[in-house]
Amino acid sequence: MKLLNQAIEKDQSGYVRVVPEEPEDMWHIYNLIQKGDQLQASTIRGVKSESSTGSVTTDRVRVKLTISIEDVFFDVQAGALRINGRNIAENRHVGIGQYHTLDLEMNQPFTLSKREWDLISLQRIKDACDITKQADVAAVTMHEGLAVICLLTQYMTVVRQRIEVAIPRKRKGSTSNYEKGLERFYDQVYRAIKQHIDFNVVKVVILGSPGFVRDQFFDYMMAQAIKSEDKVLIENKAKFLRVHTSSGHKGALEEVMRDPQIKARLADTKSTQEVKAMDDFYQMLNNNPDRAFYGYEDVRKAADNGAIGTLMVTDELFRAADIQTRRKYINLVEESKATNANVLVFSSLHVSGEQLQQLTGVAAILNFPLVLESDAEYSSSEDDDAQQTSNQDEEIDIV
Repeated sequence: MKLLNQAIEKDQSGYVRVVPEEPEDMWHIYNLIQKGDQLQASTIRGVKSESSTGSVTTDRVRVKLTISIEDVFFDVQAGALRINGRNIAENRHVGIGQYHTLDLEMNQPFTLSKREWDLISLQRIKDACDITKQADVAAVTMHEGLAVICLLTQYMTVVRQRIEVAIPRKRKGSTSNYEKGLERFYDQVYRAIKQHIDFNVVKVVILGSPGFVRDQFFDYMMAQAIKSEDKVLIENKAKFLRVHTSSGHKGALEEVMRDPQIKARLADTKSTQEVKAMDDFYQMLNNNPDRAFYGYEDVRKAADNGAIGTLMVTDELFRAADIQTRRKYINLVEESKATNANVLVFSSLHVSGEQLQQLTGVAAILNFPLVLESDAEYSSSEDDDAQQTSNQDEEIDIV
């Protein structure tokens, strides 16, 4: 995304003018827009006109509209963003108060105005316009008869194609049908990789599978590339990284992103930082639970005690329609940053974000152990129960 202009006042009101250049930019914009914001963009609208003879014609004209946003729809697969609202600026084709739906287009500038630009929104603008923060990774998870081709960026995991091919079972004395089915499956995966992966952009292509499926497919793909003199695949052979996964489903990417080889290849990308943070959190939860909190109330108490070392929050919480809900999470981030905590905002469309969402969407690793009152009361209750049981046992022995 390209930033053309930005004007933020001292009271945090203001506007930004940007140009979306990549499909992922639409995801950033979706996260920026809130009900009540104002959007100015160029759009096509049907305009009816009546001639002197009474005939009515409809012409499609390009107009510049400013709407007060009421509803937003984002299609992840198509990368399409539709924004509905009322026109709030004079226009000879559209009256004030009339509804219109704006379809934001790639490489078309627009202006977004807010009453308040909070630090989360401003950071997202900064990240989206920083090309060095883009992670360029493709992944193919597969097992016999199933393959999922994904593109991973720092904010999204997008399934580009899911391939399912029925492969006949091996039969005693004949494996020809099985081999034909397997070859048909490999050929479809090979074609999908050529169709969906741009090797001018992608740095790493992860091939993950149980058993030897990934190795057999890789050998097939390179043999086909040599046979057809496919220079692109041959020259980018070193970009393929083969790793073990438990299945060919998209969920196997969670395992993939924890693999040491993957971490080494993607060491500087935001998605790897998030995966590592989740790994650290789970390890802390198992080994030292007083330093691993999740859920707003517990994490809030940890922040009040200045105990947070790493705060993890999903971006879904900042899209809450309720302003008070959104504000309380923004305050949590601000207070955590004030105590030098490392704050990571996870994308709900990334595998790590989906994992965090299962933990209420907010979690924290603490700098030091913290025992909450509820935990202390629970522990005290357990001790009392244990003491009472012990006394009962003693009485029984005495009798």
